[in-house]
Amino acid sequence: MVLAGILVLPFYITEMGAEAYGLVGFFAMLQAMFGLLDLGLTPTIGREMARYRAGAHSDVVFSQLYRTLNLIFICIALLGGGALFLLADSVAEKWLNVQTLSLQEVIFALHVMAITVALRWMTGLYRGIVTGSEQLVWLSGFNVLIATLKFLVVFPVMWTWGVTPAVFFSYQLLVAVIEFSGLWLKATRLKPRLSSEQKEQLDWSLKPIKPYLTFALSIALTSGLWVVVTQTDKLIMSNLLSLENYGYFTLAVLVTSGIMMIGGPISAAVMPRMAILEAEGHRDKLINIYHNSTQLVTVIAGSVSIMLIVFAEPILYVWTGDEKIVETVAPILQLYAVGYGLIVVGAFPYYLQYALGKLKLHIIGSVLFVLILLPTLLYGTQKYGMLGAGYAWVFVNVIYFITWIAYVHHTYVPGLHYSWLSNSILKLLVLPIIAAWVLSSMLIETNRTAMMLEILLIGVVIILLAILSLRWVRK
Repeated sequence: MVLAGILVLPFYITEMGAEAYGLVGFFAMLQAMFGLLDLGLTPTIGREMARYRAGAHSDVVFSQLYRTLNLIFICIALLGGGALFLLADSVAEKWLNVQTLSLQEVIFALHVMAITVALRWMTGLYRGIVTGSEQLVWLSGFNVLIATLKFLVVFPVMWTWGVTPAVFFSYQLLVAVIEFSGLWLKATRLKPRLSSEQKEQLDWSLKPIKPYLTFALSIALTSGLWVVVTQTDKLIMSNLLSLENYGYFTLAVLVTSGIMMIGGPISAAVMPRMAILEAEGHRDKLINIYHNSTQLVTVIAGSVSIMLIVFAEPILYVWTGDEKIVETVAPILQLYAVGYGLIVVGAFPYYLQYALGKLKLHIIGSVLFVLILLPTLLYGTQKYGMLGAGYAWVFVNVIYFITWIAYVHHTYVPGLHYSWLSNSILKLLVLPIIAAWVLSSMLIETNRTAMMLEILLIGVVIILLAILSLRWVRK
């Protein structure tokens, strides 16, 4: 999914134009911002599904919780999507700096975005049921199908009906309907099957979620803060930059956000398993999974981050063939690669707190992160534009990673932090970093195809060195 989403970006910006692609970037930001309405309910249903499978809930109790959350999701989707739909005119006229696209075209795109975003957000509930059930092989196959429809099939559709924002967003709405239907059907099959007597015990009440409100609201606050952390720069830029330049900025951010997406499937596998182990009292096994999964993410996401930082310009040139994009995007790409690399590994203490059901320190840490990020980001953006946002992003992530993560580990699992940092992260990155620095001076080709082969070969060397740094692999 990461590869499909990234590889097609140059075609979007080439075929649709930078300004139309700015709308695509705005669409991606809206989906993330819509997560503020989640209220912590998606992670809650995933965790409780895992605990239900571990015997912590009866069929009736879990079904009542699912039914109540389903009703809440529907109401929020209607309210959030409706508000977005009604505000489309104001956003197009007063927020976005539209220059070449017609205003009506932008308003239509925003209307379709509102419906699509609401539908995709609704799938969070059903996705939580699937991940909590650990049906990850099925989910992976389904995600591949949706990614193929979303990122690849869209091109023949646009070439047939027109390379316009209207066609692009209408097609994305169709894909959202397919995604919603598939996940809803799967979740329906996975949830408990109740007898007639058990169904009579169900009612439309908010009582079932009361025992989980503290946990859900803790998740909601941290999710909201996470959205603020990861999307504030995009929101500020969407107003400060022209829609065309915002398209270039989005290009850099979306490429580097692929680093963070690499951690997504691993966290989806790890979080319910860690919750089950904690519920069963197997803390030692939980910590073992914590170390192993950190190493897996470090090997994959760390290698990708190193490649994007060291080889930003040649990668962009091979990818787009456009000197303007290379010159504009490369410095931002490098800075955001550093930030997202720290984020994807620094997310693990959250997985630990999620499994323990203790999110107090995560909330405090997220609040501190935002309080430092916002003024730093505003200053950097006003002073240095896109590059300023990148420097602010790196600075705050480095501070958070060095200080707060150590404090969280020391509080919940004393003695864990230094072995985690040393054995699961730093030792795996030393050789890849040295190799990347040495090999960066050996790129000799100017032909795009030959340069691509060189970069791919270097990438293989980097990831192999990271793998060989794993102790159990060497043994």
